[in-house]
Amino acid sequence: MNQPVESNRPPRILVVRGGAIGDFILTLPAIGALRGRWPDAHIEILGYSHIIELARGRYYADAVRSIEARAMAGFFVPNGLLDAALSAYFRSFDLVVSYLFDPDHIFADNVRRCGARQVIEASPRPHSAHAAEHYCKPLETLAIYVETAVPRLFLTEEDRAAAGRWLGNRGTEPLVAVHPGSGSDRKNWPAEKFAVVARWLVEKRGAQLLVVQGEADTTVVGEFLRLIKPQTARIAVGLNLVELAALLEQCVLFLGNDSGITHMAAAVGIPTIALFGPFSFPIWKPRPWRAEVRVIAFGDEDVTRVCQAVNELWPPQNVVD
Repeated sequence: MNQPVESNRPPRILVVRGGAIGDFILTLPAIGALRGRWPDAHIEILGYSHIIELARGRYYADAVRSIEARAMAGFFVPNGLLDAALSAYFRSFDLVVSYLFDPDHIFADNVRRCGARQVIEASPRPHSAHAAEHYCKPLETLAIYVETAVPRLFLTEEDRAAAGRWLGNRGTEPLVAVHPGSGSDRKNWPAEKFAVVARWLVEKRGAQLLVVQGEADTTVVGEFLRLIKPQTARIAVGLNLVELAALLEQCVLFLGNDSGITHMAAAVGIPTIALFGPFSFPIWKPRPWRAEVRVIAFGDEDVTRVCQAVNELWPPQNVVD
């Protein structure tokens, strides 16, 4: 079935997406392909509220809904007792695309029981193709073919204005974002190496540092700050993801590990250096939207190599003699 709805009205489409920040960002090309195929569609995303807010009212989604509601529990039980309000919610959609890990089809079958007209099950676990391409592949059943799957975040003028207020009158130094953490210590480049590059950025490039600190980054960011001059840095902590994305867009460069924030930097279109550890970066590496992305694998990540990448990606208008 190539057309999930009647031709006389815009379709209602629901995308169900769990996973972490990077997983969601790498799914944006697929959601964008749905938007491109049906520009007038009403598209909603069911997922983790703090993540999917990146898409609400920002091209991809007209509305979002939390997947963490207690009433969702029955949908993960075979032939479970389904909440009436949620059943009506799922029934209201012409097309449901689920990226949940659902090997026994429990969630998908329960959504079908609700009366959704068409349900596409999309595996969230790529094996060989790049993740962004993998997430687009299931849409081929709708005759939607994506030639180049590149994530992009669409920020509003209100988002940018809020970032400007947060930054305030900070001067003219080029702003460089550094995120020394990630979701796993195994993915982290050593804090002392981050600090060497950061000091070089300040001394040789005249940069001001924007240090990103997520919920799991307190220890590594604290260690990093002890190794640099803290007065050279602004700490981005306690921000929601939309606020952080808008701040990253103001930067001339991003340096980080294999993390969702690194994918976010690439998706707002700034030059990005990604340090990848023991995981398969051909599948998970960030893809460049507007600016170049340089992926450096552990084992080839000495400080000199990273500084060289900074020089290669540094915007010409910010060259310091």
